[in-house]
Amino acid sequence: MASTPEELTISYREGDLEVVKELDKEVLSKGAWTTILFRYQEWNNAKQEYGPEKYSIRRYQKRNGEYQQKSRFNISSKEQARKIIEALSRWIEE
Repeated sequence: MASTPEELTISYREGDLEVVKELDKEVLSKGAWTTILFRYQEWNNAKQEYGPEKYSIRRYQKRNGEYQQKSRFNISSKEQARKIIEALSRWIEE
């Protein structure tokens, strides 16, 4: 388990294969509750290659010195990400 936000990752391996490859991350908030935005790709067994970029917002709670994931929201495509950005940008300007 991770004890700092910088140690948290979305990467996941099965044997030698990195099934979920973390491309980048942005720590949005730190503290007892930490929020991180991840950019990642998943391995596609049928095509034997990584699929398109995806994004995930994850919330972690620090308990007993270690972070535990409590919730997540996956953004499945660049198009969905653009729509979220547009809506948030519009709301922030109001």
